[in-house]
Amino acid sequence: MTAAGAPLAEGEEPVRGPVRGPVRASGLLDVLGVASVVLDAQGRIVLWSPQAEELFGYTAREALGEFAARIMVHEQYLDLVVKLFADVLTTGEGWAGAFPIRRKDGTTRLVEFRNMRLLDDHGDIYALGLAADQSTVQRLERDVALSTRIVSQSPIGLAVLDTGLRFVSVNPAMERIDGIPAAEHLGRTVHEVLPQWDADALEDAVRGVLETGLPLVDLSSVGRTPADPDEDHAWSLSLYRLEDALGRVLGVAASVVDTTVQYRAGIETEAARRRLALIADASARIGTTLDLDRTALELADVAVPELADVAAVDLLEAVVSGRRTSLGPAEAAVIRALAVKADDAPDALAAADPPGRIARYGPDRLVTECVRSAQPVLVEQVKDEDLPRIARSPEAAVLLDRAGVHSYLAVPLIARGEVLGALDLKRTRNPLPFSADDVLLARELAARAAVQIDNARWYQNARDTALTLQRSLLPSHPSVTGGLEVASRYQPAGATIEVGGDWFDVIPLEDEKTALVVGDVMGSGIDAAAAMGRLRTATNTLAVLDLDPARVLEHLDRITDQLDQAIATCLYVVHDPRRRQCRIANAGHLPAARVRLGRPPELLDLPTGAPLGVGGVEFSTTTVDLEPGDQLILYTDGLVETRHQPLDERLAELLALLDDPARALEEVCDLLLRTLHQPDNHDDVALLIARAQALD
Repeated sequence: MTAAGAPLAEGEEPVRGPVRGPVRASGLLDVLGVASVVLDAQGRIVLWSPQAEELFGYTAREALGEFAARIMVHEQYLDLVVKLFADVLTTGEGWAGAFPIRRKDGTTRLVEFRNMRLLDDHGDIYALGLAADQSTVQRLERDVALSTRIVSQSPIGLAVLDTGLRFVSVNPAMERIDGIPAAEHLGRTVHEVLPQWDADALEDAVRGVLETGLPLVDLSSVGRTPADPDEDHAWSLSLYRLEDALGRVLGVAASVVDTTVQYRAGIETEAARRRLALIADASARIGTTLDLDRTALELADVAVPELADVAAVDLLEAVVSGRRTSLGPAEAAVIRALAVKADDAPDALAAADPPGRIARYGPDRLVTECVRSAQPVLVEQVKDEDLPRIARSPEAAVLLDRAGVHSYLAVPLIARGEVLGALDLKRTRNPLPFSADDVLLARELAARAAVQIDNARWYQNARDTALTLQRSLLPSHPSVTGGLEVASRYQPAGATIEVGGDWFDVIPLEDEKTALVVGDVMGSGIDAAAAMGRLRTATNTLAVLDLDPARVLEHLDRITDQLDQAIATCLYVVHDPRRRQCRIANAGHLPAARVRLGRPPELLDLPTGAPLGVGGVEFSTTTVDLEPGDQLILYTDGLVETRHQPLDERLAELLALLDDPARALEEVCDLLLRTLHQPDNHDDVALLIARAQALD
């Protein structure tokens, strides 16, 4: 503001010297309605202002020339006023006070006076009286006093900006908020005083209030001031346009309330909500399968990017192998990386151990300390000397430094009281260091995931054991036997650790003959595996007797009837390369497929027969041709049966895949399993393919 109270124009510098030239009038005197009256030495009225007409009720024509005491003073105070008037004229000292007047209409009003002596150029003496309604004066005095106290003592920061957006006034609270004395505000813009604030947005808001006159309430702003340059603070700003009594715009008043406590509480609440959401997400996403690598990757996926920019899941190698282990103070940790995930951090990703890699971490490494102590290891601010203790090698430390790793956290994976490994977390893009809340969140994630990882670990160990048992019961056979080229596959069920009852066999016989067997004991588990083993042994014993295939199945039926309610299907084939024929008997099994040169693949039309173990059912033998180059495909139901498609459609798909008689048998096996065996199939598969060859 200028010295006379006029607002500065935009870009105008504040006036430092005396004012020269006309300035815009204030409306304050109009609000007061100050009346001016001049009296001569005898007390007659010689000047009478329009405000005097309004205050006393007499027109100038009625008042001029009259004794002031008669028309301006209540008769009760006439003697006192005459004495005061005389004192002003004789001593020259002014007088101020308030007393009642009687208006022309007879009413009484309390009026405040300011009286002083005047001299003209002839030396004549006059008295000037300034009068205003006392209630109006007192109201303005109260307003000014209230405003002054509020501004000076309010805990809310208050400031006034002129129309050029420069500070003209700030209160003590605003000085404390900004950390800048009031004198350094005056005449400067927000941008000049607080460069760390978003001054452009604030000045745009002030201009909008100046233009429209509409107040702007609770405008949120976050930034830093010289009062606390190292921490973000939050404020709620309200802006109001200031106008004088005549409606002329003076500037904008701003009130600033520090809402940092609420702001930080909101941040903490949001962080807590996100932590709960992350834990809920982890509960839903981790452990969807019993695959160890998949479970570890699910944990890494949950941690990035919500908790870290780089996450690795590492298990102790002894734990993966099913052994308990504990590390001494000087022992290194042999760790197998299971999963790693990075959010746009290629250097940090390159520094991590690839999944499946086994690495040795020395006793001084932080991940070793984590699994040895079973406690989190936190490095809030990573320094150069910390990187060698984090990285697996000096080259990896260089990559981590290049990636900008600035905060590190390792949390142990503990399940059923055993330390399995560690969840390794790093931050590169997220500017905040890991906090105590992050440690709690990481521990919660690790605790939930560790149980799932432990389940997957035991499942994998049990499944590997079951598969080893299953494969030990299956034969190994040469690729060529008699007049046949043979290939086979066994595919375990996709979601079970139990051994199955599917089996196949290739049995060389006399005179270049070969017996081919595919069977399936219903059910799974140890009982099914035991029944399968006994049937396979019996089949091998019966095969060397060179019995008719139907007779072999009759013997197997009686044996199966004695195996605790076991039921099995079986396809028994004897190939004679000299006759170029196969004799086949079927016990409730799916038909074999034949592929012949120059003809479309077909399913053999065989009597179905009853499954083994039903008892009292006769079996029959069917003879089919098998010329050199022809193929015979034997399989169990796990290859073609699904819950979603009819069996006829699946068998048609099988035949469609057998369109190339010249394709290598190993390739045919892989093609059939890859195309037909569903990942969610709960049944194992035995597959046996034989191609007839001409004898020398």
